[in-house]
Amino acid sequence: MMGYGMMGFGWMWIWIVIIAVIVIGVIAYLAVKSSNSNGNKQDRHQESNQALEILKQKYANGEIT
Repeated sequence: MMGYGMMGFGWMWIWIVIIAVIVIGVIAYLAVKSSNSNGNKQDRHQESNQALEILKQKYANGEIT
C-alpha cells in the first residue's frame, strides 16, 4: 500500500515549512526596510531645510555674495 513514506513524500512537510519561513522573512524584511526609509526621508528633508536656513542667514549677513 502507498502511504506517506512512499518515495519520500513523508518529508514534504519540511519543505512547506521552509518555504513559509522564507516568505514570512522576506515580508518582514520589506516591512522594516520600508518603515525605516520613510523616517530617513523626513530626517534628510529637515536637514536640508536647516542648511537652507543657514545659507539664507549668511547671505542676509553679507557673508556670501
